[in-house]
Order: sequence, then C-alpha cells, then structure tokens
Amino acid sequence: MNLLITEKPSVARSFAKVLNVNNQNKGGYMESNGWIITWCVGHLVTMSYPEKYDEKLKQWRLDTLPFMPKEYKYEIIENVKNQFNIVQKLLQREDVTQIYNAGDSGREGEYIQRLVFMMASPNPNAQIKRVWIDSQTEEEIKRGIREAKDSSEYDSLSDSAYLRAKEDYLIGINFSRLLSIIYGRRLAKTMNKDYFAISVGRVMTCVLGMIVSREREIKNFVKTKYYKILGIFKNSDGSFSAEWKVNEKSKLYESNLLYNESGFKKEEIAKKFIKSLENKEAVITELKKTKQKENAPLLFNLAEVQNECTKKFKIKPDETLEIIQNLYEKKLVTYPRTDARVLSTAVAKEISKNLNGLAKNFKDEEIKKIINIMVEEKYSTDLKKTKYVNDSKITDHYAIIPTGQGFENFEALNDLQKNVYKLIVKRFLAIFYPPAEYSKVNVTVNIEEETFFGTGKVCIKRGFLDVLKPEKKDNEKEGEENQSNLDILKNLKKGEKVEIQNFEITDSETSPPSRYNSGNLVLAMENAGKLIEEEELREQIKGAGIGTSATRGEIIKKLEKIQYIKINSKTQIVTPTEKGEAIYDIVNQAMPDMLNPKLTASWEKGLDLVAKREIKPDIFMEKLEKYICSKFEKLVIKM
Repeated sequence: MNLLITEKPSVARSFAKVLNVNNQNKGGYMESNGWIITWCVGHLVTMSYPEKYDEKLKQWRLDTLPFMPKEYKYEIIENVKNQFNIVQKLLQREDVTQIYNAGDSGREGEYIQRLVFMMASPNPNAQIKRVWIDSQTEEEIKRGIREAKDSSEYDSLSDSAYLRAKEDYLIGINFSRLLSIIYGRRLAKTMNKDYFAISVGRVMTCVLGMIVSREREIKNFVKTKYYKILGIFKNSDGSFSAEWKVNEKSKLYESNLLYNESGFKKEEIAKKFIKSLENKEAVITELKKTKQKENAPLLFNLAEVQNECTKKFKIKPDETLEIIQNLYEKKLVTYPRTDARVLSTAVAKEISKNLNGLAKNFKDEEIKKIINIMVEEKYSTDLKKTKYVNDSKITDHYAIIPTGQGFENFEALNDLQKNVYKLIVKRFLAIFYPPAEYSKVNVTVNIEEETFFGTGKVCIKRGFLDVLKPEKKDNEKEGEENQSNLDILKNLKKGEKVEIQNFEITDSETSPPSRYNSGNLVLAMENAGKLIEEEELREQIKGAGIGTSATRGEIIKKLEKIQYIKINSKTQIVTPTEKGEAIYDIVNQAMPDMLNPKLTASWEKGLDLVAKREIKPDIFMEKLEKYICSKFEKLVIKM
C-alpha cells in the first residue's frame, strides 16, 4: 500500500480525486485503489515548554537561565491528539511500503511532517518520499507523485526548519524570562499593573523596533519651509514653465541662503534674486528629446501581492495569504508562499496552457477583453529572453500566477476572493503586453549664469498600462500638469531667445516619513527593514529579509494580538501602543541589536545556508548558543 499525508483535509481530497481514491472519510483517512490518504490539521506536534524538562523551570527565576537543553522534547498537541493517533497507526501499518510526504512545499510544511514522522516511528521497511508541487492541478499532482524524491533529498531543508524552531524557542523563552525578571516590576509600575511579562521574539521584536523607530521619527520631525522659483517663458508658440536650480556657475553656488539645490530658506531672498534677473536675456542652451519605455512590473510574490491587497482592498497580510491559500487549494493559482517574482524556464515553455485555460474558461468580461487584444495584436508569449524568466532567482517556487484551471470553483468565491484572483490574473497578463512608451523633452533656459529646467512628458503608447491601470502617484500628477509644456517645448531650438513673461515663487514644506501600513510593512520586512517604494530598486537590493514569506503576516498579527501595535481597520496604518513603546525602550536599553533588522536578517540568511548545505547545522547551533550566553553575561552583570 501507498500512504500519502497532506497538511489538511481539503488538500487530501484534491489528491484523492486525482488518484481515484474513494473520498469517503473513514475517520481521519481515505483508502481504496492501493492508496491510503490521510492528513495533518496544521501542526500535530510542538516543542515542549521548559517545565516538561523539570517542574522547577515553571518558575521564571534567574538561576534557571539560560535554558538550553542538550536534547529537545516534543509533544502531541492536545486538541489534535486523535488525528495524530490515526496518522501514527497508518504510518506503522505493515502493509504500507511507500510513504509520500505531501505536506506544504516549503520549510514549514517540511517541519510539520518531519515532527510527525519523528514522533510516530513509521514502518522501518517503508520508503519515505517527498512530493513537491507548485499547484493543486491534476497534472501537477500527478507530476509531483511521479517525480517524488527520496525524503533524504530534503534533509537539509528539514535541518533548517528544526533550527528555525529552536532559534525562536531559545530566544523567545530565554530573553522573555530574563527581561521580565530584570524589568518586569518596573514596567508593571509604569503601566499601573500588578504584573508584567515581557514578550520577546527573534523576528517580532525587530519588527516592533521598525514600527516604533518610524513613529518617533514622525513625532520628532520638524517641518521646514522653503521657496522655489518658477520661470514663465514665452515664444511665438506660447508659454512654458521651468524651475530654477543652482549650478556651479551660479552666484548662489554653495550659498547658505539656500535650503537645497532649488529652494531658498527665506521668501525675501527669493524675491531679491528674482529682481536680479529682471530685464535680462533668456536663451535656450540645451534641448533634449527622448523616447522612454517602461515594461510591465515583475510578477507577484507573496509580499508584493500582500502589499497590493492592503493598498487596494485595505486587508491585512495574513488575510491576503488566507485568500490566496484558498485560491491555491481550489486550483486557481500556483503556490502562494513564494519569494520569487519570476518564472522558471520549464514553466515559461508551457505558459500557453495557462493562457488558453484563461481564454477558454474564465467568463470575466474585463479579462476576456485583455486576452482578445493580445490575440488580435499577436502579442508574443515567448518569455524565455525576458526579465520574467530567471531560474537563478527561484529557490523553492516560482511567482504566483493563475493556473488557467479550477473555474468550477470560481463562482462559489466571495467578491473579495474574486477581486484578489483578478488582481493576480491581470499582473500575469500584463507581462505579455508591450511596454508603455513616453515622449519626453527636457529644456534648459539660461539667464546669464542662472539655469532654469523645464520638462514635458506624455504617454504615446499605453501598452501594459491598459491592463494594470495603476493609480497615479503624486509626482506623476504634478508631471501631468507639466505635460502641457510638451507641444511648446518640442518646437524650441537650441540658441533660441525666449521672452521672460513672469517669475513665480512657490512655497514648499519638508514632509515626515510615512507610517507603515500592514502591507508595506511586509515589504520592508522582506528587504531587511528598508521600505523601498520603487519596485525595480526593491527587486535589485532584495536579499535576506526578516522572517519568511510564510510567516511575515503572522508576525504582524501576533504583535497586534499582544497589543504591542494597533492597525487601523479602515486605512491599515500601523502604530505602536504605549505598551509596545515601553517594550521597545527596555529592549533598546538591554540588548539593542535585537532591534536591528540586519541581525535578524543574518540569522535568516544562516538558515537559508543550512538549507543549501553551505553551513552545517551544528555550526549554526553553536553560534546561536554562544550568542545567547554572551548576551546573558552582559545583562546579568548590568543587574
């Protein structure tokens, strides 16, 4: 018999359908046609609390710390014990010759199943294989089973998963207890409480630090007013505007009268400067006409789609993941917990299947129109030489895309789920559209040694913009106002004299940084604490992030649950609570490096290197224990 174990019942039913297994539930499993299919219900096994090692450890005392067991204890989670017992009996059946681990295809999914195998002691004569799939479609499930590898091929991923759990466990238990012992009473008094336990986590505390630091930046920000000069110039075709900026030949070069390269500290200084330019000759000294192209953005990974859903639908990252997980289980999209924003070469070769499925079976009028234009205009579907295909930027899974299947489940979705699905579909279809094209003119006007710069820009071919219809940013709206310059600017000639019609002074103010919302906080976590608005730049600098695609939303959810942060339900703006700020101050005083995204990212990078077999697990564990001990020594001395 073949035994296959999935992460949850809904996934088990998908496998049962493909394998022609009678899906009648026999009390926690299904069996027929040479197959037994059962499931976990998320985690069945967990790490034991310290008191399971020794009753004395139930008390939070300094003399029991740091707690670092040589052998770790695990236990069955009480409310799922029945399902564990069912899975255990099936694993131990003598007629089971092959066991298929069909858990979620990621580090956490591997961990869930490995814990079960460790506690259940499977039939030693059975071969254990790993099923690794990118979607729940019939072909992908069949491929996953057909190409299932020996479980040992994923031992390094398992090592990484165990280490992640031990790292979070040791840091959470040891430093939560230590900081509570040292600072708990003081904090309780401040917060007018009888008792206060301080909760510290490897990733959670770092994210709290990002939020509090940003809030204090905003509160301490002092607005500065400055003044810009806009020149209005005229020729026979009409008027155009250009902004003054300092240059090396300017009389105000490196002057302390300026706030920045184009701004004056005081309005009266700007007025005086204008006076010096009156009745002088204005000449076109430079004229540059260019055509610009802008390609469709890269595909969605989980962080990017979480950010987009927060912007568009005002939902939290964990809600987005829940929706996309549902779409995945209904065969509508590929695997959601991915960091990649590109496709593999193998998938790109077969991409017509996804497109044909959408074209034939998806009834949405907007999507049909987008696909019809693709067909009519004969847009290329050959992606292999584009930026959207890159095997080197894929680790476990490629980007989130529609499968072109599962439409029998679509109508049962609610409106929000349908909208999230359409969002993924449109991002996918956009990559087949041509780039947007712009006509741009830059002009430089000189009045003696002073320079004014004017710009005109207009979109001449919308390309992928017709698919995505992005919201205009503030600077783009300002650009639209300048587009009226274009027709006049493009007819100007270098060396041409133009009339000075007027000078205008505009006042501006410096702005504080924006607060995080729950979506762009995930992006900042992905980029090790950097909130980068420019998409292409974000992709370029992406390295080891804080947390993983699978856990970032849950971390934000936990911070809100323990009341360290608040999330506005209408705007999704994130702010720290009084409690959160108090915790931040304690951690900042006691062990400030816990607040540093670079440290947290380096631990995450270490786990990644273990998974890639570039670091041995023992070395990682040794470094972790050394770090904890050194922190303890410093903090206890401070007491």
